Amino acid sequence: MTHTPRKRFGQNFLHDHNIIYNILSSLNTKPNQHWVEIGPGMGALTEPLLALGLQLEVVELDRDLVVYLKDKFKHHTQLQIHSADALKFDFPSLVKYDEKLRIIGNLPYNISTPLMFHLLDNAACIEDMHFMLQKEVVDRICAAPGSKKYGRLSVMMQYYCATEHLFDVPPESFDPAPKVMSAIVRLIPHQQPPVAVNNIKMLNRVVVQAFSQRRKTLRNSLKKLIEEDAIVALGIDPNLRAEVISLADFARLSNLLREKDLTEEDAELDLNGN
Repeated sequence: MTHTPRKRFGQNFLHDHNIIYNILSSLNTKPNQHWVEIGPGMGALTEPLLALGLQLEVVELDRDLVVYLKDKFKHHTQLQIHSADALKFDFPSLVKYDEKLRIIGNLPYNISTPLMFHLLDNAACIEDMHFMLQKEVVDRICAAPGSKKYGRLSVMMQYYCATEHLFDVPPESFDPAPKVMSAIVRLIPHQQPPVAVNNIKMLNRVVVQAFSQRRKTLRNSLKKLIEEDAIVALGIDPNLRAEVISLADFARLSNLLREKDLTEEDAELDLNGN
């Protein structure tokens, strides 16, 4: 079967065998583990994963590819194929007994951030995640305070997960070749949050507000939420910008807010920005 990659699905198929080997070498797989692959495409990772003796579920939106995968892997009893939108998929429904899922995927750039947060809503059933993403997104996820890449995505992802940038993947590793560099990231959900947060939506609100105008100091960016004296009382310099504020300090700032201060509009915050 030949399959023309579809722009509306953000399809770029991995074909570089060296990159596939490097990915598999990073996974620390064991036989009979329960894996889930998101967006298997034409099975470049699916096939070697099955060869490792894993129990594998794949979630694919493109119905033509679902037909192709069912035919290609029809003799693999340890594979189950789900024709579904990963953004709406019920991942906890795959869990058997007290196991945790290991998740892997080459995520379309246009849905990568909302999909990761959809998965993190169910982090209790996930052991770890390995994703191919746009390198810029991986850099932002893993950025430390003080970095130009550090922003909303950094703070919120690091609240949920330990993050690790594994290696970069050049455009020529794909068909068609994207216009940007890609990278592999490892995300391990925290067993316990690294900081105490009274309300995750409030943390989200403070972080988005603080980074809404990166050049502004906390005194100015947060003035509608938190008085300057209250920021000082926490031992945080209100003259600092959001890009140098740690997750722990953002947690302390968010814990000043009362639940009634959180409006329905504030809860619908865009995490795709810087």
